[in-house]
Amino acid sequence: MSDPVPLTTDHPGQVASATPPAPGRSRRLSDRTLAVAFISPALLLLLAMSVFPLLWALYLSFTDYSATRGGPAHFVWFENYTAILASAQVHLRALTTLIYVVGAVVLQTVLGFAIAYLISRRTRGRGVLTTLFLVPMMLSPVVVGLFWRFMLDAQFGVINSMLGSLGLGQVEWLTRQRTALISLIVVDTWQWTPFIMLIALAGLTAVPKYLYEAASIDRASEWFKFRTITLPLVWPLLLIAVLFRAIEAFRLFDLVYILTNGGPGVSTETLSFHVYKVGFLGFNTGTASAYGILMVLVVIVLTQLYLRYLNKLKED
Repeated sequence: MSDPVPLTTDHPGQVASATPPAPGRSRRLSDRTLAVAFISPALLLLLAMSVFPLLWALYLSFTDYSATRGGPAHFVWFENYTAILASAQVHLRALTTLIYVVGAVVLQTVLGFAIAYLISRRTRGRGVLTTLFLVPMMLSPVVVGLFWRFMLDAQFGVINSMLGSLGLGQVEWLTRQRTALISLIVVDTWQWTPFIMLIALAGLTAVPKYLYEAASIDRASEWFKFRTITLPLVWPLLLIAVLFRAIEAFRLFDLVYILTNGGPGVSTETLSFHVYKVGFLGFNTGTASAYGILMVLVVIVLTQLYLRYLNKLKED
């Protein structure tokens, strides 16, 4: 057996030294320093754009601060919160928001999953159909609101023109209390049903084919395949999509602002739009901040309960 190669040498032409550097020596820039240097700008931007405004709003929610009133703010502690929770107007806006969220999310989930199921059963033109259905989701909510406001116009709208050609009467879609909220739900469903469809389509394409083949060998019906194979495997993805859409619908503002401006009366005034009116039209900044903090707390609590249900469902 040959002698081992020495790890160190005194001559420059021989094997380089493998001895670790002396304790006093260090690299010019360590990996940790480089990581901190690259992460710090994004972290500072996140703190400046997200964390600081949230903490500032939390501070203002305990004061009577107004953007148009001179002088320092005075602490009122929990008076803003108690006034909000005891207000009948807030209860009405919360009920309107709840009706909107439930109606829009349920309708989007049913339509999105149905469209995804039909597309998944096609072998030709699947990519073209998926692209066409995704177009509404790519548009800005302001553009969608203006587009539908012209279509739903009582006198010159396309929808009423089509109803008139069929011999039906005109409908005041955005100026009647019974139809204004329904119109908002329909417009939001038109824009965001593709989101549910996309997630459901991803889940449907991930279902193993051999499960359907085994069920076909056992002469299982299409309803049995759907109930025992398709729906249980896609259900967790649908629940995640429902969570995202519920959070987005809960903080709806742009469509209300463009289509109805909260009217007629206050029939379409959601919580987010009410916060806008309190903060930017009434200039009650402290009360508006308390509104925002309460909405954040509601979303956090409901999301945690929902995630616990998802984890329990995953374990079962």
